[in-house]
Amino acid sequence: MQDSSIRHHCGLFGIWGHDEAVPLTHLGLYAQQHRGQESAGIVSTNGEYLLRHAGLGLVNEVFDRKSLEQIRGRVAIGHCRYSTTGACTESNTQPLLFSFASGQVAIAHNGNLINAALLRRNYEEVGHIFQTTSDTEVIIHLLAKPTHRDKDQPLNHVLNHLQGAYSLLLLFPDRMVAVRDPLGFRPLCLGTTECGATVVASETKAFDMIGAKYVREIEPGEIVTITDEGVVSRRFGGDTGGRGAACIFEQIYFADPASLVFGENVHLVRVAMGRRLVKEAPVDADLVVPIPNCGQCAAGGYAQESKIPYGRAFTTSYYTGRSFIMPTQADRDLAVKMKLTVIKEAVAGKRLIVVEDSVVRGTTTRGKIGALRDAGAKEIHLRVASPPIRHACYFGIDFPNPKELIANTRSVDEIRDFLGVDSLHYISHEGMLSCVKMAREKYCTACFSGDYPMDVKEPVEKFALERGQLRMFT
Repeated sequence: MQDSSIRHHCGLFGIWGHDEAVPLTHLGLYAQQHRGQESAGIVSTNGEYLLRHAGLGLVNEVFDRKSLEQIRGRVAIGHCRYSTTGACTESNTQPLLFSFASGQVAIAHNGNLINAALLRRNYEEVGHIFQTTSDTEVIIHLLAKPTHRDKDQPLNHVLNHLQGAYSLLLLFPDRMVAVRDPLGFRPLCLGTTECGATVVASETKAFDMIGAKYVREIEPGEIVTITDEGVVSRRFGGDTGGRGAACIFEQIYFADPASLVFGENVHLVRVAMGRRLVKEAPVDADLVVPIPNCGQCAAGGYAQESKIPYGRAFTTSYYTGRSFIMPTQADRDLAVKMKLTVIKEAVAGKRLIVVEDSVVRGTTTRGKIGALRDAGAKEIHLRVASPPIRHACYFGIDFPNPKELIANTRSVDEIRDFLGVDSLHYISHEGMLSCVKMAREKYCTACFSGDYPMDVKEPVEKFALERGQLRMFT
């Protein structure tokens, strides 16, 4: 289980040309519930106009049979949200649905626009009225601008105004459009069903849920338009010089182990990270145990490589949700206490290698280490399957304030003492990148290295749009 301070982005799902498009979208969102637990929504079309149902809560809390039936259609897009810009409110639930001069449009967004506040401010100064405090809404205002609508390729023109991370699904009455930003921060995949329907999702686990076949990733800088006539692809954006920005945290934590992300199975990448930790920091012990749940893959790799038995130190309740993604700190702290309980008889007198996926603030990890000590663990050696997180993320992970990061101001030895472990080793930056297949220049590792893939001139915190102003972190 990851530190309770880390929260992230959203899950997208869309399907074109299926009689059960809306129920299948519901299943696709359910399969990606781990990507966002604050709200969920679906917009469908009957070919003439768009219908929407959305609300706060988990997918199965927002939808029931009646609500799904009310928006029935052969085309639908869906979204499950964790807010990285804008509060958790009804008005910010996605997909957002608007009407403008060109007709209706719905939009679902995974990522974070770093120039959203500037764009919004410019529009507000000339009289535009915004209905939400989500960064996503600025895309609609760009689409609606007359000088943009008159362009030969309006969407291409609009996308070239955006800076930051965005995988998008847009639904018009006559077409569905999938977009991935030129640097490819967030995953987006294309699939197909046996009956020939076209499917788009953030993770391939959603395809597995509905029995769809994975076709390929949507490429960075690609616009895919889906209609009854078929699938058409075009490019936008300039030359990135071979640079990419695939978020390495998708592989470390965010994505489900069953999914293919950036062309690789997530489980196998995490197992490789566990194996690498043995090579970098072997230690003699009695048992390898994960802090559930995402530490399990890396702990399995560590046990395989070290030949030290894999064991279980905690019981897990699956009824509390993912603590890191809950909307308030009090909720997250309570969820952690409810979710994990130490199995005292399994750890008493044992030398433990505890494997964690990442450490952000350190407070939750410290609590779990303390619980293992209280249960009688003889030694505790912590191995972390990501490097120290020292820098802010502005592209969809909700830790924009580096002052909150334990590794920002502490050395590894100081973190070891704070956590109360006998030894501590983070996987090296090179070791982490050796576990994935894409070239290192295709990944964003800025939260570890401080090497941002683009300039961030006006970093904003989550609720800046609520306050109507930017708050700089210094």
